[in-house]
Amino acid sequence: MNLKTPLIAAVMTASVAGTAVQAQRDAPFTVQESGESFYRLSDAVTAVGGNNATIVIKPGSYGDCAVQTAGRITYKASVPGRTIFDGGVCEGKATLVLRGKAATIDGIIFQNQQVADGNGAGIRIERGDLYVYNAMFRNAEQGILSADDPSAEIVIDRSTFQRLGRCDRGLSCAHSIYIGDFGSLKVTNSRFEKGNGGHYVKSRAPRATINNNSFDDTQGRTTNYMIDLPAGATGVISGNVFVQGQNKENWSAFIAVAAEDRDHSSAGLNIHSNNASLAKGVKRNTWFVADWSGDELRIANNSLGQGLTRYQRR
Repeated sequence: MNLKTPLIAAVMTASVAGTAVQAQRDAPFTVQESGESFYRLSDAVTAVGGNNATIVIKPGSYGDCAVQTAGRITYKASVPGRTIFDGGVCEGKATLVLRGKAATIDGIIFQNQQVADGNGAGIRIERGDLYVYNAMFRNAEQGILSADDPSAEIVIDRSTFQRLGRCDRGLSCAHSIYIGDFGSLKVTNSRFEKGNGGHYVKSRAPRATINNNSFDDTQGRTTNYMIDLPAGATGVISGNVFVQGQNKENWSAFIAVAAEDRDHSSAGLNIHSNNASLAKGVKRNTWFVADWSGDELRIANNSLGQGLTRYQRR
């Protein structure tokens, strides 16, 4: 009677099963609620489907991208600042293309997104709410780009936008953040620096809250406004620090209101308690707020450096 063959087969089966379990444990994208892990971000998103879930991502640099079409998903770095999405693009748009009910980004770095139309972004939000916390966007054509969803909100907090934007190749400009006609935009406690063109924050949302941020344009290249509300908006811009650099495509204002359209009322837009100045060595006369809206804005208690005038109606 030969007992060796069944014994060897059993050992081999157990070894293969153990290897498969270990391989799954090593997969970087884990759906927290089910414990299931995946080697591709898109597979993890597909597994969530229309449910509410958190995808926890291990430290590493990934060329992945994903399209979310349903559900509420949190994309969370297991170690904040050590998960990097590097250059991956879906649908010729962005690393994350979002059109589910909601998405939350927590502790992730996005970098090096470029596409043929010059609008490569870390995040393309097309529908649903978006919440971004403790994230970084750098060295790409855009950080966050949106379509229109008047029923949804976008919230950005404690995040950094660096070396973004462009105005070249005869294409429409890209910006560090460009928000379409969403219900509202809130940007707080974040840093914008070293822009490569376009505006730092451009938003067509009818309500804007932009508080306690740093806009350092000292090393910017061919940049435009710090904040552009091209269709008008109500809300609050306060507690920000603005420094305008030398290398500007348009240095005529720090904040622009309704420069393109008057789709939304700007009545009562409250711009207060900000600090604005020109970078060291920059000599010019410019305006803190340029306003095309014709509405009555509230502009008070701002600290303006040499060369800056408080307001100009255009």
